[in-house]
Amino acid sequence: MNAASKSSEPERWQLQPGDVLLVTDIQNDFLPGGALAVAGGDEVVPVLNRYVDAFQAQGLPVYATRDWHPLRHCSFHAQGGPWPVHCVAGTHGADFAAALTLPPDTTVTSKATSRDREAYSSFQGTDLDSRLRAAGIRRLFIGGLTTDYCVLNTVRDARRLGYEVFVLADAIRAVDVRAGDGQRAEAEMASLGAQFITLDGLDA
Repeated sequence: MNAASKSSEPERWQLQPGDVLLVTDIQNDFLPGGALAVAGGDEVVPVLNRYVDAFQAQGLPVYATRDWHPLRHCSFHAQGGPWPVHCVAGTHGADFAAALTLPPDTTVTSKATSRDREAYSSFQGTDLDSRLRAAGIRRLFIGGLTTDYCVLNTVRDARRLGYEVFVLADAIRAVDVRAGDGQRAEAEMASLGAQFITLDGLDA
């Protein structure tokens, strides 16, 4: 059960200046049929598209992150890592899902681009924080893949850096390498001060 679904009434929320939508790793390799497919990963795409529409309607920015691995990245099995080869830079598997309707002016952040360094967080080894601060961003609305890795680690860093964080509970899915990883990640994010919201709670 997602944290936001524990209450019968969705939390009400409104968009405001200083908000950004951060779409996390909606790439072919994480969707059904991909090299590291996440169960239900494709289900978040139409929901995220609606969030994109809501932010665009308010003139607010949309950012997107992506794994952009070199060949023989340290996270791959052959290099002793925990994952199969996935999201190699420039391949179809690393492309954003075709059904994801990112606006033309989306700011794209590539992560885990160094062969010898893993980077689950969208902030690790990137210029995301400086870009957000330059744009006057104060609140991050984060959805995508996966709850227990890249979303969780991005939320950890965002809270450490002082951003207010909203997790899109209807637009995340977990890998669940161990049963319950997704639920544990949600609990940790909540303990860090992240709020869980859904589209149903948006005040137009």
